[in-house]
Amino acid sequence: QVQLVESGGGLVQPGGSLRLSCAPSGSSPSIVVMAWYRQVSGKHGEPDLVAAMTRDGSTKYADSVKGRFTISRDISKNTAYLQMDSLKPEDTAVYYCNVPRSWRQLDITTRNWGQGTQVTVSS
Repeated sequence: QVQLVESGGGLVQPGGSLRLSCAPSGSSPSIVVMAWYRQVSGKHGEPDLVAAMTRDGSTKYADSVKGRFTISRDISKNTAYLQMDSLKPEDTAVYYCNVPRSWRQLDITTRNWGQGTQVTVSS
């Protein structure tokens, strides 16, 4: 399977914004659902769902990011983006993108986790 590669993380002050990008490392069939997840340092288990989007534009967000984060996609390129506004220190994490098994199984992913991109929100 083609690996997904994340980019765009960095250090930002509380209240700031970042835009993350996710793209396949090679050619890939059209992906139906793409999602962003995050893993807080020291937390065990799989990364937590942040946002997901279907090919036809349906979206879902974790309650903690609703109204602040926006997921978008370029279907033709199989890419996904995460616009993060009004960032808070508790948003600090490594962010990953992945392909969930289905819209009803967003917590089950189908690709190996990539390197992710670190987002640090701190003054």
